[in-house]
Amino acid sequence: MSIKNRFIFSLIISLPMLVQMILMPWGWMLPGGDWLMFGLATVEMVVAAGPFLHSAWAAFKNHQANMDTLVAIGTLTAYLYSVYALFTHRAVFFESAVFIITFILLGQVLEEKMRTNASSAVKKLINLQAKTAEVMRAGQFVQVPLQEVQVDDILRVKPGQKIAVDGVITQGTSSIDESMVTGESMPVTKKVGDQVIGATINKTGTFLFQAQKVGPDTLLSQIVEMVKKAQTSRAPIQKLTDKISNIFVPAVLIIAILTFVIWNIFLQASTVRALLFAVSVVIIACPCALGLATPTALMVGTGRSAKAGILIKNGEVLEAADNIQTVVFDKTGTITHGQPQVTDIVGSKPKQILQIAASIETASEHPLAQAIVQAAQKQELSLIPAADFQTIVGKGVRAQLQDKQFYIGSEQLFSQNSISEKLRQQKEQLQNEAKTVVIVGEVGAAQGLIAIQDTPKSSAAAAIAALKRQGLKTVMLTGDNQQVAQAIAQKVGIDQVFANVLPNDKAQIVQQLQRHNNVAFVGDGINDAPALTLANVGIAMGSGTDIAIEAGGIVLVKNDLRGVVQALELSRKTFQRIKFNLFWAFIYNALGIPIAAGVFVGWGLVLSPELASLAMALSSISVVLSSLLLNKVKLTPVD
Repeated sequence: MSIKNRFIFSLIISLPMLVQMILMPWGWMLPGGDWLMFGLATVEMVVAAGPFLHSAWAAFKNHQANMDTLVAIGTLTAYLYSVYALFTHRAVFFESAVFIITFILLGQVLEEKMRTNASSAVKKLINLQAKTAEVMRAGQFVQVPLQEVQVDDILRVKPGQKIAVDGVITQGTSSIDESMVTGESMPVTKKVGDQVIGATINKTGTFLFQAQKVGPDTLLSQIVEMVKKAQTSRAPIQKLTDKISNIFVPAVLIIAILTFVIWNIFLQASTVRALLFAVSVVIIACPCALGLATPTALMVGTGRSAKAGILIKNGEVLEAADNIQTVVFDKTGTITHGQPQVTDIVGSKPKQILQIAASIETASEHPLAQAIVQAAQKQELSLIPAADFQTIVGKGVRAQLQDKQFYIGSEQLFSQNSISEKLRQQKEQLQNEAKTVVIVGEVGAAQGLIAIQDTPKSSAAAAIAALKRQGLKTVMLTGDNQQVAQAIAQKVGIDQVFANVLPNDKAQIVQQLQRHNNVAFVGDGINDAPALTLANVGIAMGSGTDIAIEAGGIVLVKNDLRGVVQALELSRKTFQRIKFNLFWAFIYNALGIPIAAGVFVGWGLVLSPELASLAMALSSISVVLSSLLLNKVKLTPVD
């Protein structure tokens, strides 16, 4: 029987007893009196309280005690004493046993509902998936269930439709809303060759794409799996809670026995009164709130993170993130875009210089050449057909454009007087900024300069500034030379730079920094995996390699460094909420036990077993509500 049905059953049993309690002062009694109450309470103990009794007995056989042990002892004590009192013609307290079970089940019903709300992030993620897809079959597009989509299938997506699986656009352009997966609020423009993510929404144009990942391999499926694992993981602090609970239950039973002895023997209270105080102690002390403090906060925190495009893999990461002092970044692909880009064009006719360079470099496979061609494409410049293309080893390239010979490369390609003093000075200035500079022009007349550099991401400076405002030290590792490294670090505001770092040395530097502080490492490449694993918290960029993503404890779905700030802040706030929940759960028991034991009876402060069970249920509910408030916690804006 489900908890909800057990509660409904228990409520039906308890209602006649409640009516009798209310109307007893006016002489009304249940038909059959105490014998009917005995029958109702017996059915209650068998059906509604049965699972508590079975759990307590199983724990006892294993020489253990759990939360159900306290519930079972409290209710059995009230029930068995009432059976004894029934046959010896004394006052019975069957209603106490029944009400205790009813209130505890009420608390569990509410807990279950709130925990369902807390873990709803996974259900919402699963519901994001498209149910069908338009797939090309025998030259025509047909509607098929999502499960029938295969790798390499060609799919069509119309405006307003969900993208079924992960893939790459083969025809058309569009604007796509990826917020449900990446947390990015603005639609992203996609064209041929760009990746698309399953479950995102096509906003404008119709396009075709080739399926690359289907079923459990899609990004959304991987996110769902990560969130599930995180929500069922255990933070190390929970081990402390388990140890305390193992000591706490026997201690409560001892306190309950002492309460009965002191009241009955030393304070001359009646057996019934002393027994009620003892039962109240057992019920009020049930550490349900302690058991809920960690898992509910984990559910809410990891669920909210997933909605923001931040995947936290387990509770250990949350706890480690609470004490990070240093954040180490890989440079290429993490702080920078990971590919050269044109940053400056110097000359009297910049567009013409770029057009000439791109027309020649379109025949080259060199990364710098590709950067020049891409810059021309962005400006929508038409290219001039090139003839007689030739690479001049170690110097540059040349080609013929419209009967003129043009050169692109180093100063060695040009005659001594072909470069003006002004152009030479501008070239030196750009090189001092750690940029690669190529000269464009004819042998006797250099026309301009093109500067190329792997530029920082637009979010890098804002993210690093936000981390520094939080008191964190920032470090950058790169295989580039010191000049290039310092130029990038200065642009984005990095505190410390390690240049000329070999891939195998990254993990060693992380270890070196860990001697003084707890370290978070942010990276995206295969060679970052050892450092991601070794760091106290490894943060992998979602655009990185599968190996890096597997090694990271936190994965940022969108390729945005501001996610690092949000990831660390959400992790800290979630772990702080766990500590807050545990603190109040302990305080509740510390305050509740003396009241239940009758310490404050002289001031009129008394807890009956029924009220103790209600208070215990409310304490558990308050912990769950506290965890749910994580959904309302505001994050520091990163501008």
